[in-house]
Amino acid sequence: MALAGLTAAPPALAAETPQAKTAKPAKPWALNLRYRHERVDDDAFARQAEADTLRLRATFNHRFSPRLTAQVEAEGVAELGDRFNSTANGQTMYPVVPDARALELNQAWLDWSGDTAGVRVGRQALVLDNARFIGNVAWRQNMQTFDAAQLRWKPNKAIEVQAIYLDRVHRVNGDGARDPLARERRLKAPLLRVSHTVPGGNLVGYGYWVEDRDVASASTRTLGLRWNASRALSKDWKGGLALERAQQVPWANATGGSTAYMLVEPRLERGPLILKAGWERLGAGRGRAFQTPLATLHAFNGWADKFLVTPVNGLRDTYVSAQRGIELGGRKGKWEVAYHDFRADRGGSGYGRELDASLGVTLLPGLDVLAKLADYDSDGFARDTRKLWLQVEWSL
Repeated sequence: MALAGLTAAPPALAAETPQAKTAKPAKPWALNLRYRHERVDDDAFARQAEADTLRLRATFNHRFSPRLTAQVEAEGVAELGDRFNSTANGQTMYPVVPDARALELNQAWLDWSGDTAGVRVGRQALVLDNARFIGNVAWRQNMQTFDAAQLRWKPNKAIEVQAIYLDRVHRVNGDGARDPLARERRLKAPLLRVSHTVPGGNLVGYGYWVEDRDVASASTRTLGLRWNASRALSKDWKGGLALERAQQVPWANATGGSTAYMLVEPRLERGPLILKAGWERLGAGRGRAFQTPLATLHAFNGWADKFLVTPVNGLRDTYVSAQRGIELGGRKGKWEVAYHDFRADRGGSGYGRELDASLGVTLLPGLDVLAKLADYDSDGFARDTRKLWLQVEWSL
């Protein structure tokens, strides 16, 4: 019974509270320009992908009244060259970089916010909690959005209820993808999320009843609980812990066995330094494994994206990571490193290891640069893969 979370939401959703009518009006328009170079060296291919893409996003907000607002957002992606498989350009001799050329209506919604409740209807970006199940995939040039209706209710300061109905998902591959199923999927998906603030943290109960009307075998029902809390350990250090447990079964006309999801993620924080360790399990069941196809998958199980679909024998990801805010020449930035060990949930065989690292710097207000890499070392699952990204992003 899970519905849309606010904590990791994009700007369009993060400010969503029933009290939004008292908030300062948002800027009526915004522009975002992002250039990215992505290099992919995948041992399954004789050729290396070199993808240069440019994304322009334009957003317009209009407030009809203190309670009623609307947003329209358009997005265009240009492929600068063809030495990669964008899923739309037919260059299948290269590894996939799913940033295909596109010109699309990204969002178009109408929102009403009252004192304790709110409603949003239309095409919208959604991020539920940490985006493990429902996300906007903001990393890709063409963001994932949904045709949906959502209801928000906050009866008091401690409790928040959200209910959403998903009718269609518009995938990151865009409308030009050669495979129609990579463009969008028709859904019949009621979602419910209930969040309760507790001392030092937050407890969330959720459920997703997702019927995929284009691929019946992908339909699932997922019920789960997530707990996230933190507390001061000393004057300088703070500790935290995230625990999550969910159960997934086939839904509608799908078949197969029940599968489980588990997450244990302790963390330590000292100022701008954050240290994490984690163990995530996507279990294996009869003829299937735990799947999260509507998630922001790039944020989980390594940046090389080798586990966008959970293998039939499931996945266990044991990882450690560190990140820290820094200053370089008076400019603010952040570095991050992570190491993953991947194994099958059923049988325990090794899938491989991955090392990820990134460095981002804000050169000027609104102007950011990023260098990022992923190195996946296979133990028989997929093939060795190395990815490098260089990115410049300007927001106005």
